[in-house]
Amino acid sequence: MSFNFIPGNKVEVPELKYKEEIKLPAAETALIIVDMQNDFIKEGGSLVVPAALDTISNIKHLIDSFGKVNSHVIYTQDTHFDGDKEWEIWPEHCRIDSWGWQIIDELKPAKDDMVIQKNRYDGFYGTSLEHYLRLWDIENLVIAGTVANICVAHTAGSAGLRWYNIVIPADGISAQTEFDQALTLRQVSFLYNGNILKSFKNIILI
Repeated sequence: MSFNFIPGNKVEVPELKYKEEIKLPAAETALIIVDMQNDFIKEGGSLVVPAALDTISNIKHLIDSFGKVNSHVIYTQDTHFDGDKEWEIWPEHCRIDSWGWQIIDELKPAKDDMVIQKNRYDGFYGTSLEHYLRLWDIENLVIAGTVANICVAHTAGSAGLRWYNIVIPADGISAQTEFDQALTLRQVSFLYNGNILKSFKNIILI
């Protein structure tokens, strides 16, 4: 079968298959919160995703539910220095120790939460993330945050290539467009057999 896409033509979008509910063993499950930093979320940030504001309370509820069962909560923190080639692709953002680099106050990590500073889109690339997930015998990763089709997607993709069971609540991620959001959910479910839910409320830790 061949596809000859002509710019301007409409493309049929495959229907997303959502799970009604998923139950996960708390001891084998970690929550990864991707790049919920001022530069991506707050007015005055250099790469703001407006839809991210709507996910803050949902992600906070996820954090609280993981805390109640003593499951691991991990934050990725996009981190850049002078001369970073990523600033040739995007405007300068998440310069280390700047206001824009900081994780938003509403989701400030607790003392025992882990913060992984990353220099590329992927939370696994060049970081200690996999080391600790293996150390803790984690099998399931609930992933939330922003930007859906960039850092969320690349982190989820790396998790999938390592055979983690991926869970993404659609109301816990955000992107610049509805297309980018749908693309992320489609790729995670199709390529990595990930579990997509419409709401964070449908994730049950047991």
